[in-house]
Amino acid sequence: MRIAFLTAHEGVEQIELTEPWQALRGAGHETQLLATRPGTVRAFRHLEAADAFPVDEVVAEASPADYGALVLPGGVANPDALRIDVRAVAFARAFMEDGRPVAAICHAPWLLVEADAVRGRTLTSWPSLRTDITNAGGIWVDEPVRVCTAGAGPLVTSRRPGDLEAFLRALTGVLDSGR
Repeated sequence: MRIAFLTAHEGVEQIELTEPWQALRGAGHETQLLATRPGTVRAFRHLEAADAFPVDEVVAEASPADYGALVLPGGVANPDALRIDVRAVAFARAFMEDGRPVAAICHAPWLLVEADAVRGRTLTSWPSLRTDITNAGGIWVDEPVRVCTAGAGPLVTSRRPGDLEAFLRALTGVLDSGR
């Protein structure tokens, strides 16, 4: 399966990008890094700049139909920048409406809130997003990982980098099941 990883040009939490990327590639999937502009994405380790990763495609030029699933890594600055980019919001909304798997880590559900895509869905996130998710009609839970199948397609969410093992098990399970 071809899987889109969507980030802003700066501020993605490195481990939330690299761990899922490596796990999905190891499982035989094709991964593509999409960003809001060409060049490289600067990752962070919490608040410190980390590695740079080459962008495969700019979200403004990408078609959601070309991808079977969407992964949204977190970091505080990353989803905050994405949610003010109308093309990034539309890209994420298309996945949620079309019923293709979406996975979001830590602060990444902010983009889904902006896309009006959490209404009636149960998800987890970094605790500070609880009010935003609830105000957007979602149901927030404090769990390491949550797979919600209440909408058109599966939504896999986790709270923090410490939950990545559970997140990756759930995400690969969803992708392996075809739902």
